[in-house]
Amino acid sequence: MTSFTVSRQISIDAGHRVMTHGSKCRHLHGHRYTIEATCLADHLQDVGEQSDMVFDFGFLKEAMAAEIDAPCDHGFLAHVEDFELLDMFCPETADAIEWIRAIRQAVRQDGHHLTTETRMETKLYVLDVNPTAEQLSRHWFNRLKPVVTARSGGVAKLQEIIVWEPPHCRAAYREP
Repeated sequence: MTSFTVSRQISIDAGHRVMTHGSKCRHLHGHRYTIEATCLADHLQDVGEQSDMVFDFGFLKEAMAAEIDAPCDHGFLAHVEDFELLDMFCPETADAIEWIRAIRQAVRQDGHHLTTETRMETKLYVLDVNPTAEQLSRHWFNRLKPVVTARSGGVAKLQEIIVWEPPHCRAAYREP
């Protein structure tokens, strides 16, 4: 069986903490994440602007910018259950319980929530999972998958997302 793949990388800077970690990752810290998306097709496109391609690199860059870079770069990634952390970001003029309740409602509905209505107007991206590299790879996979499918007319499938916590560690997610 013939198959083709294309891959694209972007890098973002983001802070996080892994609230359940038994060691140093429970502390606030940040990474320069490199995210690699790989698309797979059993044949190349045969018409239109993506003719002879699996998926246009520029389209993949646009999708990654919209789904990963714009909401997460130079922001903070947080688990919706990390009450102490969310409380730290709560605007001074807001009631913390109500503010966190609204974020939790949005996360329940969409699996994530982006806000800049925070104490220092910092970008805060709240997830329904702990922001580990493994969970981020699955989250970003699920965000990119429908975009790749739609933009390629169903020819390309998102095969894998790799999240590097440079320079030596990486986690990957791909559907079975």
